Amino acid sequence: MSPTRVLVLNSGSSSVKYQLLDMRDNSRLAVGLVERIGEETSRLKHTPLHGGGATRESTGPIPDHEAALKAVSAELAKDGLGLDSSELAAIGHRVVHGGKSFTEPTVIDEAVLAEIERLIPVAPLHNPANLTGIRTARALRPDLPQVAVFDTAFHTTMPESAARYAIDVRTADEYRIRRYGFHGTSHAFVSRATAELLGRAPEDVNVIVLHLGNGASASAVEKGRCVDTSMGLTPLEGLVMGTRSGDLDPAVIFHLARVGGLSTDEIDTLLNKRSGLIGLCGDNDMREIRRRVDEGDQQAQLAFDIYIHRLKKYIGAYYAVLGRVDAVAFTAGVGENAAPVREAAIAGLQELGLAVDAELNAVRSDEPRLISPAGARVAVAVVPTDEELEIAAQTYALVARN
Repeated sequence: MSPTRVLVLNSGSSSVKYQLLDMRDNSRLAVGLVERIGEETSRLKHTPLHGGGATRESTGPIPDHEAALKAVSAELAKDGLGLDSSELAAIGHRVVHGGKSFTEPTVIDEAVLAEIERLIPVAPLHNPANLTGIRTARALRPDLPQVAVFDTAFHTTMPESAARYAIDVRTADEYRIRRYGFHGTSHAFVSRATAELLGRAPEDVNVIVLHLGNGASASAVEKGRCVDTSMGLTPLEGLVMGTRSGDLDPAVIFHLARVGGLSTDEIDTLLNKRSGLIGLCGDNDMREIRRRVDEGDQQAQLAFDIYIHRLKKYIGAYYAVLGRVDAVAFTAGVGENAAPVREAAIAGLQELGLAVDAELNAVRSDEPRLISPAGARVAVAVVPTDEELEIAAQTYALVARN
């Protein structure tokens, strides 16, 4: 029998998240996280899901990603699931930025690595860590197919009218300035899962996907293809997020530099780490913000209102882009769990055929579900995202064809 297991790796600058899946039934065999790599207090948390084992945790120095992956392999081996297993078909890597070059999952070779490295200037926080994870995994299993699945790939179907910024074309081309979009694996998974929830094929459905976590993005998906998305050259553009400003008059940057005397790095830190919800009210956890709102905190209320106002604008904008909308799907941490956000975002949009049933909206579940009233012209759905499954599925489909 051909091997059917896929290890999914999401390598950050000081962490590695991983899941091992069996693609015969999409079941998870193990999940885990290595964090604080390079510190004395590194931590590994491993949960075997095959056979009902208990979660194991350990702390101690893990100096680099090679040591981290060796530790992961050792934990998997304890459950009979090691990296040396003949049942492992491939390793799938999340890569944040693939630019225009990568429109689909890609088997990694030296040319692919070089292109991911070339894109570091437009993804300086993510692509270097993704590369480290890839190179480490290839060194440990050089015989195994390794596949890059790009956050940006799903958005490469955007027409130039949506992807281009209105700046000098030659300058834009020289510096690769355009809207790339992110969270693509989530938008791909959720748009297809929404069509399935409606009992229709993805190519028959137009969906607005709202991926609302600490990072947040919206997409307009027409017949299974992305035609617009809110994040741009970087993940800073678009919706109000936990710590990111989202859309902003570019002249604010010039003003801060000329009048405020802030450096480029200081402005970068301000917009990426000290803005959004945390900049507006000091909290970036929506649960805490809602608690404060319920207690009458005016600053938290203003932050919530700004968040919803931006979200509602994107729903309306993408309704116009699509022309016909079959569903609006909420996903990710806030989208899946914050009923007040869903209610407020849809409130007042009845003329667009959008409404939320209060009782259905209040239900908590890990399953995809409709929260719109029976007979609503446009479905409103909550669809839990599964980026790891999407990466595993794309990886396995690619290696199975080759």
